Amino acid sequence: MQEGGQIDELDRAIVAALQLNGRAPWSLIARLVGASESTVVRRAGLLGDSGLLKVIGVADVLRCGLGVPVLSRLRCRPGTTYDVAAAIAGRPQARFVTVVSGSADCVAEFVVPSHTDIGRIMVADVPGGDRVTESETHAVMRTFVSNHDWNPGVLDERATAELRDAAEPPFEDCLGEGTPERLDALELAIIQALGEDGRMPYKTLARAVGSSESTAKRRVESLVRRGCLRFRTLAEPEVLGYAVEFMLWLEVEPGLLERAGQQLAAHPSTRYLSATTGRFNLVAQVALRHYGGLFRYLTGDVGSLPGLRAADVTLQLTTLKRAWAPTPAARTENPAS
Repeated sequence: MQEGGQIDELDRAIVAALQLNGRAPWSLIARLVGASESTVVRRAGLLGDSGLLKVIGVADVLRCGLGVPVLSRLRCRPGTTYDVAAAIAGRPQARFVTVVSGSADCVAEFVVPSHTDIGRIMVADVPGGDRVTESETHAVMRTFVSNHDWNPGVLDERATAELRDAAEPPFEDCLGEGTPERLDALELAIIQALGEDGRMPYKTLARAVGSSESTAKRRVESLVRRGCLRFRTLAEPEVLGYAVEFMLWLEVEPGLLERAGQQLAAHPSTRYLSATTGRFNLVAQVALRHYGGLFRYLTGDVGSLPGLRAADVTLQLTTLKRAWAPTPAARTENPAS
């Protein structure tokens, strides 16, 4: 990060490298982006201090039996959307919160203990209270691709391959339809500690969880290998050169849902994609470099999906929370004030 807070190409390359492999050694990143290790560490530190960059460990809640993700679309009374979004973001169950435009005003992802708890949050105790005029919930059944799998396309193929080869396998390669993994107290403590700092050295992690360094390293590797733990780089899309981010809500014929999901998951702009219950059975989060590319994306890439019946787009205006962490926007003045 340059003096005056400007993001330059080196900053972008460093963030892109961490997006591809959140725990990549600084020496590897420095070699691939063409800078000294001390420069890379300093730039990453400045980005972190400014709130523009953070690496955390994340658990697959479905895989680990820790809860069920639920996507909610909310309509709010005029002038109350940002207040509702802020109230939702303050809830510990909220993993992702964004203000959008279009057929919804706010979109949130909650993680609830089980699908039976959806009613408690969205009916008995609606976030935002009477300021919410309408809500629609979609429980996640399967994740095709997650934000930590996204390749922003900043680095060349050689650098991308080297970073990916040094990282853990894609989340979805580890998933099955069996019973959830059972995590013991030490594994839960490790996930919690890495949720604060995903680049925490094993020696520091061992002290934090009360184990030996070799045990901490072995347990982390086991969690990763079993598909329970991944490392997520938190950086807003504009840091990586993407000007437009939106939620895509699709209704697809059930028999073609797998094909449509695989096709959309392979698109380079897809940051997140899951199959869900409800009116929309395929939900994506997408980033484009330019607003002008939206029409071609919808008519070409989305229009070519097999079994597509309906499509809806909600443009993300302000995202307040990602992976349980407040974004830089959440710490600025309320845009509605």
